[in-house]
Amino acid sequence: MKIKQVTDFLESLAPLSSQESYDNSGLLVGNSDSEITGILVSLDCTEQIVEEAISKGCNLIISHHPIIFGGIHKLTGSNYVERVIEKSIKHSIALYAIHTNLDNYRFGVNYRIGSLLGLSNLRILAPSSNTLNKLIVYVPASNKEMLLEAMYSSGAGAIGNYDECSFQVSGTGSFRPNQAADPYIGDKFQRNESEEVKIELLVSSHVLPAVLGAMRAHHPYEEVAYYSIPLENKNQFEGAGMIGEFDEPMPTDVFLKKVKQVFNCGAIRYTKTAKDSIKSVAFCGGSGVFLLKNAIQAKADIFVTADVKYHEFFNAEDHLILADIGHFESEQYTSQLIADLLKEKFTTFAVHLTEINTNPINYL
Repeated sequence: MKIKQVTDFLESLAPLSSQESYDNSGLLVGNSDSEITGILVSLDCTEQIVEEAISKGCNLIISHHPIIFGGIHKLTGSNYVERVIEKSIKHSIALYAIHTNLDNYRFGVNYRIGSLLGLSNLRILAPSSNTLNKLIVYVPASNKEMLLEAMYSSGAGAIGNYDECSFQVSGTGSFRPNQAADPYIGDKFQRNESEEVKIELLVSSHVLPAVLGAMRAHHPYEEVAYYSIPLENKNQFEGAGMIGEFDEPMPTDVFLKKVKQVFNCGAIRYTKTAKDSIKSVAFCGGSGVFLLKNAIQAKADIFVTADVKYHEFFNAEDHLILADIGHFESEQYTSQLIADLLKEKFTTFAVHLTEINTNPINYL
């Protein structure tokens, strides 16, 4: 098993194209063609994590947070980032990060948070735009099912909780092959007609190349008549933050105690309890205060996130409760999420969950 097979799988779920512009997800150190001896999964990539990988015989570390954010201008071991890179290269350990693309994945970081809180009707708080395409292709009626199956299998036709979705219209296509043509049906130099089906499908941008490849490979025509149109529609399966509800309202103090227990928080910083009870909960793992307006607009009773600055607390006003539970605390279960995905998909090598707590913050 090569590193590329693992990273391709992760990117099929959380494509690199869905990461934020400031991010640096992907393979940061190492060769994607290297054989895997073992994988160590962690939230952060520190010197201790690299030492743990060495001791466990793992040559691939998959972390949520990238060890490299800005440019690296030298490698002299003057800080922990440089030392991590040096040690990884010395011991032939590859470093891979799956950060905001996993945050923006429908069943990623935030879905795990919502599940742990026991929320239902989980949905993305700020769905992404310009990540969908409308694909239209014309095919002979007799070849329709074969073509659809190939395109569905490549990821076309998924809409929310449904898949294999398409719209079809029957009609007549006409064409006249020239001397260089090798027509599937019809005669050269003559106008031919064929009973065809117009198929329309919704395709996420990150799977569009694969869908087009499958379409071309399974379409009978020498020249495939198709076109792809970018859409501005919201993508309900990709975006930042999530929101969900409890079946019954929960007293605010009970909810805050539940959060503190579930995420083992050293402290929770929150605004005045503008709500006596909590039913609708918006949340975002890590630094998510940029979604405060979305949480207010969605009429959430509370917005749970991390890294909230002093003046940002004022922006909650009396619309909802704004709660900061800590960056590490909000994302600590991400490592388990990644490990679970890998263990379910791959059984030919060991996947280890780190035993090291990388939280740099202590509470008195």
